Parts: sequence; structure tokens; C-alpha cells
Amino acid sequence: MKKYDIYGIGAAIVDTEVIVNDSFLKENEIGKGLMTLVDEERQSYLIDSLTTQRIPVKMSCGGSACNSVVAASQFGSAAFFSGKVADDEVGAFFVKDLNKSGVEFHQVVPSNGVTGKCLVMVTPDAERTMNTNLGASLELSYREVDEKALVNSDWLYIEGYVVTDGERTAVARDAMNFAKQNGVKTSLSLSDPFVVEVFSDNIKSIIGDDGLDLIFCNGDEARSFTGTHTIEAASEALKKYAKTFAITRGPGGSLVFDGDNLIHTDGVLASAVDTNGAGDMFAGAFLHALSAGKDFAWAADFANAASSRVVSQFGPRIKAIEYISLKRQFKLG
Repeated sequence: MKKYDIYGIGAAIVDTEVIVNDSFLKENEIGKGLMTLVDEERQSYLIDSLTTQRIPVKMSCGGSACNSVVAASQFGSAAFFSGKVADDEVGAFFVKDLNKSGVEFHQVVPSNGVTGKCLVMVTPDAERTMNTNLGASLELSYREVDEKALVNSDWLYIEGYVVTDGERTAVARDAMNFAKQNGVKTSLSLSDPFVVEVFSDNIKSIIGDDGLDLIFCNGDEARSFTGTHTIEAASEALKKYAKTFAITRGPGGSLVFDGDNLIHTDGVLASAVDTNGAGDMFAGAFLHALSAGKDFAWAADFANAASSRVVSQFGPRIKAIEYISLKRQFKLG
């Protein structure tokens, strides 16, 4: 029996969620629905512009893989996370919030810079637009990988966002190789259509010639990564890169491959308020279900239900009572 169910690696970022209107995005020339990397000065300018409006603001430890391991932990998985924060107030908030969620954190020495921050702007149509300053996360090195904890984990889960530079791609590749050599199951989220389009070669280097155990992606990412035009063709092509995979399709549910069969599961009707964190929740819930010994069809149903709870409220997290409610609904111990 291993100590951890899931070991996550990714950007350690504090998410600040705000509600904006479309005119704010247009006035500030922000690409709607996209994740855009910005410098600290640009991000500070946007945050200062927003403080003049009366809008709900929600802060939480974030980053894609972080959101997933927090979700898994809240469902009952033992989770560990590796990232890089700075020795500043925002970094201290990240570690405290992560630990409060039941996830252990590993970094060797804090950065002298600034902790990464993501400004998540949510428009009335529930679309999320992200402006991210990666800050200290750009300094992620293999020193942040705790090999003892990784060997003692069932799953390694890495977010695709780490492939946007060579150094972090190398960290992810080395961690994947170490996991494979030590019998730890490997999983990767493709994270973002833009990341897949621009950094496809880096993603393939992380996957390696022998492939991964599990890939998470949405329909756009699946088609972009495989260079195909339909979900069916993308599903066939993904088999070259992973033994199993899960393709999320928003309200259309998900399409999962368990190594033998393609399984389509229906989505759960939800009144979308904010789509931020839906894919992260899906991955966290899915990995938790697999760790609990459930099959792919069951895991997909459970993850679809969990994702529907996230999109129907503001922010990438659901309340503690929601986790309990989902576990009761699915008779999960």
C-alpha cells in the first residue's frame, strides 16, 4: 500500500477570480476565453483597474494540477504536490491554502522573486479568461521533485502548462521517466488548445516513445494534438500516446478509453456560472475514482457529476458539503 494516491506537478499559482463584463476585456484588449501569459506590471495594472468596480473576488491556491490534486484530496485521496512559490505573502497564502485542503507540499528553497498569480476574469456567459504571471513557477526545477514521495505514489499527474519552456519541460520529462522506472502510473493533462498547438513537440517529449498510462484533454485539445478533425479520429490517434485516455466534452459529457473499449458518458445538466476549474475537477475526481478501484465508466460518470457542480458556482472549488453530497450520491466510502 502506497502512502499517496496522487502526486501532482505544476505551476504554484494563486488564483484571483473576478466577474467582469465583455467591455472590460475589449477596453483592455484581452483575448476572451484564452489563457494569456503576462508580466507582473501588466497584471498589476489590470488588478488595479478592477479594484474600482464592485465585484466578487475569490482567492485560492491554484494552477491546473494543483486544482486537480486538491479535488482528489477533498474526495479522500492522499495527495502530494510539487511546485515553486516565492518568499512573499502570496506564497505563504498558497502553502497555507493547499495544506488546509489536505495536500502535502514540496519545494526546496523559496524563490527570491514573486509567487505566480492568475487573474481569472469571468464574463456573464460563464466564459473564463485568464491572464497569468507565472512568477516563481518559472523556476521549477527537478530539485522540487521529491523522489521518495513519488515512488510512494500510485499516480503521477502533470499539467500540460509546464511545457511552455524548455527547463520545465525537462523537469516533467525526467519526473515521468523516473515514475515509469519505478512502477508509478503516469498521467498528463493537455491543459489548453493554445499550449497544444504551439508546444506539441514538448508534450511529445514528456510522453516519450513508450507513451503514458492516461491522458486527459478536451475535444479541441484532442483534435489539435493529433492533427485530426473529428473526435472519432482523435480517439484513434490518441491510442499511440497513451494506454488510456479521457476526453471531456463539456455539457456533452465525456469519451473515455479504458484500454479495450471506448465509453461515452452523458453530461450532467448544469446552469453554468463559471467554467473555470471544470477540467481540473474532472481529472481530480477521475483519478480519485480509479484510486478507489472503480472502472473507467464509473469514474467518468462521477467526474462528469463533479464537474457539473463546479461550473454551476463561482470559482474553481466546490464547498465541503458538495464533496460529501457527491460521495453519498455515488455511494463512495
